[in-house]
Amino acid sequence: MAQDQRSTEESLEELEALLDTAGGESCGVVFQARPTPDSRTFLGKGKVQEMKEIIEAEKCDLAVVDNELSPSQMRALSEELGVRVIDRSGLILDIFAQRARTREGKLQVELAQYNYLRPRLTGMWKHLVSQTGTASPIGTRGPGETQLESDRRHIRRKIQKLTEELEQVRRVRAVQRRQREKNTVPMVALVGYTNAGKSTLLNRLTGADIQTGDRLFDTLDPTTRRVKLDQLGEVLLSDTVGFIQRLPHHLVEAFKATLEELAYADLLLHVIDVSNPGWEDQAAVVDKLIGELGAADTPRLEVLNKSDIFTGDVLPRGEHILRVSAKTGEGTDALLEKVAEILLAQSKRVWFAIPYRDSRLVELIYRDGEILQRNDLDNCVEIEATVSDRLMGQLEQYVVER
Repeated sequence: MAQDQRSTEESLEELEALLDTAGGESCGVVFQARPTPDSRTFLGKGKVQEMKEIIEAEKCDLAVVDNELSPSQMRALSEELGVRVIDRSGLILDIFAQRARTREGKLQVELAQYNYLRPRLTGMWKHLVSQTGTASPIGTRGPGETQLESDRRHIRRKIQKLTEELEQVRRVRAVQRRQREKNTVPMVALVGYTNAGKSTLLNRLTGADIQTGDRLFDTLDPTTRRVKLDQLGEVLLSDTVGFIQRLPHHLVEAFKATLEELAYADLLLHVIDVSNPGWEDQAAVVDKLIGELGAADTPRLEVLNKSDIFTGDVLPRGEHILRVSAKTGEGTDALLEKVAEILLAQSKRVWFAIPYRDSRLVELIYRDGEILQRNDLDNCVEIEATVSDRLMGQLEQYVVER
């Protein structure tokens, strides 16, 4: 099988999984290979007819195309097939609209929807609104359809308002980030392809009870938990939304308020589902998006998850590659040790002389550093400790030579 055809078939399988996540059921799959798309309907006449026959035979009420459609192609194809048509981006946006729970997440999804829908206004909303009573609501969870149809200026105002609200979210996050830096708590972010097992791994490492499932985009809203490492003290582990190939650029932009945390993390855990035959391609998608989000230089560990059901030949090995099973717990202790090792490598081993009047700093070292020796003297506490660069910034005036 040619590489292009195999990747296309894998993409179509992923599209079926997305449809299932959205609450739909696939009635059939049509594949077409042609040098250029049809300018009017994207698909050739023969394939359009084949799809129409499947739709009529199976009584389908929705067609999903695994490519970005222009507004005119979407309208023309819908007219030919007699059902609503959405593309891959529209399907992903619908899933996000269902799953977002926090105010921030809902704001981000709504902004992405408006940006996606704005160029598709002409002639589209009358058609969609007339069909929202059909059995399948997938692709109709857009914000304010009637206003979209009647008032374009309202859309522009709404986008501007949402952008301003998300900017406020960024400012709040910046304050929280500065507070974390002040408290010297290291941040470790879990990143990876959707359904790679990030939330299950976070639960395993921290004892959290985040809801998980074997579906795409099970986690949209960021979740952060604390874990205490013997050698290091407290560390924050943060789960992030899963990546996917051809993620709608509206979502990449809208979710920067969440994903920009990656650029400020001390360490990234790239969680990879090695039980998936296409795991290498998925890992490449994540690597590319990490670069686009400005976190290419952040230290990174590749965590080969679901290794208990890996069926391939040989997995890669290396200093920054670990095999784990979040489900069984295999390899997770070694992972925490490696996390501590990397974070400690960013630390310094120094002696401090801390006056008793500043004893709160001693507690800070115990919490966020590693105590090696302690001497209680008449006027101060002498401590030899390994501390992070950020903690060192707070304690520099107390450093003494030994």
